[in-house]
Amino acid sequence: MKRREFITLLGGAAVALPLAARAQQPKLPTIGYLGPTTLAVSAQRLAAFQQRLRELGWIDGRNVAIEYRWADGSNERTAEFATEFVRRKVDVIVTGGAPAVVAAKQATSVIPIVFQVVNDPVRIGLVESLARPGANVTGVSNQSAELAGKRLELLREIVPRLRRLAIIANADNPDAATDLRQSEAAARALGLDIVIPGVRSAKDIIAAFGAVKDRVQAIYAVADPLVNSSRARIHTLAMAAQLPSVYNAREFVEAGGLMSYGPNAPDLFRRSADFVDKILRGAKPADIPVEQPSRFDLVINLTTANALGLTIPEPFLLRADEVIE
Repeated sequence: MKRREFITLLGGAAVALPLAARAQQPKLPTIGYLGPTTLAVSAQRLAAFQQRLRELGWIDGRNVAIEYRWADGSNERTAEFATEFVRRKVDVIVTGGAPAVVAAKQATSVIPIVFQVVNDPVRIGLVESLARPGANVTGVSNQSAELAGKRLELLREIVPRLRRLAIIANADNPDAATDLRQSEAAARALGLDIVIPGVRSAKDIIAAFGAVKDRVQAIYAVADPLVNSSRARIHTLAMAAQLPSVYNAREFVEAGGLMSYGPNAPDLFRRSADFVDKILRGAKPADIPVEQPSRFDLVINLTTANALGLTIPEPFLLRADEVIE
């Protein structure tokens, strides 16, 4: 099946069931799925979540109802959808990224919240500890910030003369701020000069590239809903400026980015379904420990490397979990 057809089919499954049909099944437990990006951006991850739910016996429209909302990287829409789910009295809210989880937590202290991707849930106050979350929030941490140094080391293997780096990060995301600090420290430890343009919206990304394209030799993008939703734009701008780019997730490399290293995102989303299963069967989020990633992938886009005039060493390619050609 072609990717476009797959996304269309998935989208129909995710959003098409009429509200009237939902109203005919008031006794079904309801999952409020708040996607901070878009269906197209999140298709693979969402499919992993849905598949695991089915494996656990939860069939949408049969013994569970799933309501989907997509915020397209907008904090305002995220807050609106979180409030809507609380008003509709869903049984559990599933979302990811610090802004969306914070919005959900601000909207309710009662409805269980499962996060699929959060960098440092303890530091930003979502949970008391990983072992004992303590309130109505739990889920899967992606530990992205802790891998910043590794990503930059890998980037310098490909770009050995790298001296100047731009870090693209959403200044309004507290989780991205953690990654930004870690990546900035790692870059300085490697002797790199850093430029950090301010980014708070999709339109800022164009201005950011305009400000740095003649001043740096590579791009480090800190993933969050805003950056994820803009990944095609980031790739286009990076290629126009002939700048190698490194990311935390495979989807960026699929979109044309040079390289990614980080947790296997579909695996994290799949594991989040286990949290939902436990909660729908009566467990309390406060008692379900936050989990951390167990699979990490190095992905290289060889076509992009060739277009940038980069030669990837054979030992590096052999270490890669996936090479996209």
